[in-house]
Amino acid sequence: MADPIRNPQAILITGASSGIGEALALLYAGPGRLLALSGRDRHRLKAVVEACRAAGANVEGKIVDAADRDLSRRWIEAVDTRRPLDLVIANAGVSAGTGGRGESEAQCRDIFAVNLGGVLNAVWPAIDRMRGRRCGQIAIVSSIAAFRGLPGTPAYSASKAAVKAYGEALRGWLGKDGIRVSVVCPGFIRSRMTAPNKFPMPMIMDADKAARIIAKGLARDKARIAFPWPMYALAWLLGALPPAWTDPLLKVVPEKE
Repeated sequence: MADPIRNPQAILITGASSGIGEALALLYAGPGRLLALSGRDRHRLKAVVEACRAAGANVEGKIVDAADRDLSRRWIEAVDTRRPLDLVIANAGVSAGTGGRGESEAQCRDIFAVNLGGVLNAVWPAIDRMRGRRCGQIAIVSSIAAFRGLPGTPAYSASKAAVKAYGEALRGWLGKDGIRVSVVCPGFIRSRMTAPNKFPMPMIMDADKAARIIAKGLARDKARIAFPWPMYALAWLLGALPPAWTDPLLKVVPEKE
């Protein structure tokens, strides 16, 4: 029998139509595996589904807005009913620019609805089902930006900080129920989200390399999968130091357009 942690056979990924979600879907695609993939862009999601099927996986693609609580629950429960899920990856996320004008209220609320609400909408249907089986794994994708609020992306930083703290708490809370929880904190990844950035992005990484790091960490049941480590160390230090020391440094960080 396959180890559901080291070798999950039924995997659900939100935000699978691009970036890390797409890369993880392609990495996990293989004969005998079920992949349930969601995204908001029909054409991109269809391309990912077809590529995963070509690799031999049994793939279900669903257009789902991660912020839609009811639709997310119906979809996840339907997938889990057909085949119990071993691994759920709450990956869907969005960002927005401040562009020197400040972040609008609408942008802020949309970011929280997807980045925080979308995580809750993905993990709670999974928790409810996995608890009954006393097994399962959940991965929550946060960000290096979670360790210190960044003036250029306030809502993004805050939403990712929230899901980081939530995932870390869930790991301790759900461990007694046999559910493993890992929090993923990547640095800059080449994707549609970072493509518009005109400022330097230190140690930017291809999505397929990030996916390999994440999958390896999940197979080892790591509590926190943060990379690349120099960016992680810097972010951790910025979060640990007094704001009076770090505020002047962060004022010169470029804002996202």
